[in-house]
Amino acid sequence: MKPPYTVRSEAVRLAEEKGISPEEAAQELWVKADQGQVRLIDPSPPDSLHGYLLSWYSAWYWLVAAAMALMLATVYALPQVPPITWARALMGVLTSLYLPGYAFIEALYPQKAELEELERHALSVGLSLALTPLTGFVLNYTPWGIRLDPVAAALTLLTLALGMVAVYRKYTYMKLSLSGGLTDEA
Repeated sequence: MKPPYTVRSEAVRLAEEKGISPEEAAQELWVKADQGQVRLIDPSPPDSLHGYLLSWYSAWYWLVAAAMALMLATVYALPQVPPITWARALMGVLTSLYLPGYAFIEALYPQKAELEELERHALSVGLSLALTPLTGFVLNYTPWGIRLDPVAAALTLLTLALGMVAVYRKYTYMKLSLSGGLTDEA
């Protein structure tokens, strides 16, 4: 079994061997990793779910949470003047027609290789078009009804809850793949 190499040492070795710059060698290693010829692993991955949540691995979740917070800010904290009304509409479209489905797709398919990026985005829109009306349907049968406050709260909670499920599934997958319990065929 070969000893593990760092990307830097392997790029330097490849650069000297081929007579190219280390940057070009690193790019070549990245392409090989995308093609499955080389496996790049984090030398010190997070060892807990809390550490995973606070690492760069879950940056996507924090961007979703920030978008939801920005939507709530445009709805409740900012005045209703024309430029802000446009921002409010844009945030409403993003948080009702994309983000719930995106969080759900991330939970369903935690591995990046399971879906192409275009498929992820298309399914995100499609699932959001299903989840948002279902949320409204459920709210219709509650004492709160379908009004701005319950809809904003329900979509925010739904999106963040689905995002947390996705973070947990991604963390579990990472731990399994690093321990050798999960192969590429799975």
